[in-house]
Amino acid sequence: MTPDIPQIVDSHCHLDFPDFEGELPEIVARARAAGVGRMVTICTRLRHEPRVRAIAEAYDGVYYAAGTHPMSAAEEPMATVDALVALAAHPKFVGIGETGLDYHYSADSRAAQQESLRIHIEAARQTGLPLIIHARAADDDMARILSEEHRAGAYCCVMHCFSSGAELAQAALDLGFYLSMSGIAAFPKSAELRAIFAAAPLDRILLETDSPYLAPPPHRGRRNEPAYTAHTAAKGAEVFGLTLPEFAAATSANFDRLFAKAAR
Repeated sequence: MTPDIPQIVDSHCHLDFPDFEGELPEIVARARAAGVGRMVTICTRLRHEPRVRAIAEAYDGVYYAAGTHPMSAAEEPMATVDALVALAAHPKFVGIGETGLDYHYSADSRAAQQESLRIHIEAARQTGLPLIIHARAADDDMARILSEEHRAGAYCCVMHCFSSGAELAQAALDLGFYLSMSGIAAFPKSAELRAIFAAAPLDRILLETDSPYLAPPPHRGRRNEPAYTAHTAAKGAEVFGLTLPEFAAATSANFDRLFAKAAR
């Protein structure tokens, strides 16, 4: 990493996906050169946890989280609280998920998704690690379940790749949760989403790529990678009326607060 480049964190990427096969040393090197010294690679099916863990073990500054993605909730074995809690013993395991609700593609499995989500929430409670939420086309149920469960026992959470409505954003913020800004926020037609972020407290904003998906301009339509967090950070700085170093420092501090295990 170059010392005068603002240091930022990619709080959500998928380094085990086939898109990066055979290229991980170069992917990580490009990220570091762009100022992305830390990354959280996310396991979306628990049977793949060993390979995701191996990536985190192989690279300094790479951490991992694991859970059952909502679009897989009906076809994968149902996660258990005990299994998720056991994973947290690993020093580089820093979050629970991603989990959540996706009714856009998988509305027929909503019962399984909701059961899985509540299991992951309990694991987040027991471990003290942040819950990583995927929400799509399920704003009402998502706000309801997150609020119900928070009343039953506090936990911390990030709404990953946030692109839902203002009501869900406010519900999450009211619970003390965080919103993560992805490349979607940098798309030209995302003015409404940028307004949602601009209305949120700066100390509740994270950055991510969700790579290999959702590359920000000028790479839109091509494979995304952690280095491109820098482009989203530049747009985020503009949204909040800050310099890039100011926004980078703020979002990195937010990451350290939420993902405290990675900060240690």
